[in-house]
Amino acid sequence: MKWTNTVIKMASTWNIKRVRQYTDSPLLTQQQVFDYLIDAAKSTQFGKEHHFVSIRNYADFQRQIPIRTYEQMQPYIASMMQGKKDVLWRGQIKWFARSSGTTAAKSKYIPVSIENLKQCHLQGGHDMMANWYQSYPNTTMFSTDSKAILMGGEINTFDAQVPTYVGDVSAIMIQQMPIYAKYFLTPDVATSLLPDWEIKLERIAQTALHQNITNISGVPTWTLLLFRRILELSGKDNLSEVYPNFELYSHGGVSFEPYRSQFQALFPAGNVQYRNAYNASEGFFAGQMQPDAQGMQLMLGNGVFFEFVPLDNLLDENPTAYTLADVQLDTQYALVISTNAGLWRYLIGDTVRFTSLFPHHIEITGRTAQAINVFGEEVMVWNTDQALSKTCQLLDAKIADYTVAPIFMEQGKGGHEWAVEFEQRPKDLAQFAQVLDESLQAINSDYAAKRYKNMALQSLVLQAVPSGTFGRWLKGKGKFGGQHKVPRLSTTRTIIEELLLQEV
Repeated sequence: MKWTNTVIKMASTWNIKRVRQYTDSPLLTQQQVFDYLIDAAKSTQFGKEHHFVSIRNYADFQRQIPIRTYEQMQPYIASMMQGKKDVLWRGQIKWFARSSGTTAAKSKYIPVSIENLKQCHLQGGHDMMANWYQSYPNTTMFSTDSKAILMGGEINTFDAQVPTYVGDVSAIMIQQMPIYAKYFLTPDVATSLLPDWEIKLERIAQTALHQNITNISGVPTWTLLLFRRILELSGKDNLSEVYPNFELYSHGGVSFEPYRSQFQALFPAGNVQYRNAYNASEGFFAGQMQPDAQGMQLMLGNGVFFEFVPLDNLLDENPTAYTLADVQLDTQYALVISTNAGLWRYLIGDTVRFTSLFPHHIEITGRTAQAINVFGEEVMVWNTDQALSKTCQLLDAKIADYTVAPIFMEQGKGGHEWAVEFEQRPKDLAQFAQVLDESLQAINSDYAAKRYKNMALQSLVLQAVPSGTFGRWLKGKGKFGGQHKVPRLSTTRTIIEELLLQEV
């Protein structure tokens, strides 16, 4: 179908101009987004309560609207889910993304307006694909027989009378994608949105086995499950033999580093690129535009106004937030967003740091609620990801998943306990634990100080759990599939003890 190349070329040309505009004029672009958001929400319930008509600048915005958590936004969202109009954003919102940011029993429901869906979530994907097409005009990803796998979740009716719907943001995106984009997707939309992930993965594998798959998007853990099933069905030695034209894996949700070696082993031909994408339930915020880019480029013109709170000041009574004009390199920030779905100065829960200020590149360093600082060690997710990745490389091991919890003071000393599910076990678990501990000390000076001569922290304890342990835990919580994952770090022992109990 020749029309596909024509449509892709036109869309790519238009989108790449947008990307260059917000890259070249980041502060002006964010000011335009700020003005648009304030003007659009003046007549909403929230806008009236916070006197949006009197907001003239960012200082007014900061003064009149406090930074909020989900719990503080929830009463507004609850009324929107019942069909009330003009609450946080203009009009009635019918889609709500079930947040996968936590595996806690209580789900979060994030509003997804039509503007947020089209101008942010879908637009972010368009921006990344446009950049790919411009960088690689001879790509086969848009040829007539090319197919892409998009690992989606499910959508359920929340209130049929309103109507309103809840589900993974990936499922909402798949359902609302333009026709030309759906043309490249496999399997069909109905299969992509199946609620049972075991059935869905099997059907995707069976369908995709004999197709020309050139790219895929998804969380590494679930993508690996799918790829290994496809490889099993094919009888081939690796996926380069199954999919010789495969070009791109777009990943997100968790750090890719602990999984990189496994993907490279699946595609030994070496012609696959791995690009990081920051597409949360609240919006598509950033993407890795070049293979050698350190971090992901912020998407500044897609209906999201960004603020950044230094992590050291987050617990202050009125923490100071900064715009792009005042951020610095290598500082840990809690991300705060205001969006075209009505999230106002919303503390999303992610922590980031800037790796470049022009263009503005960030990397996710962890979660505000996922860190271990029980003993003053200030260990973040990016610390444990890097330490584990380095250790796996040194000792020829591969992991499927992991989580870390504190060991509370026993005879004056505490420590950390790691539950690790291996894809490929190291030859010596004790050596692995020792190298992992040393790697974490090399990355985190606070942890190293507490580990000095075992004075405050003892050496970490490593528990190698059986294959499938993390999947069974998620399934037991009703969180199997989609973007759900076990929290990497926790300040309590609840999760790790539940995981270890499965071995009994």
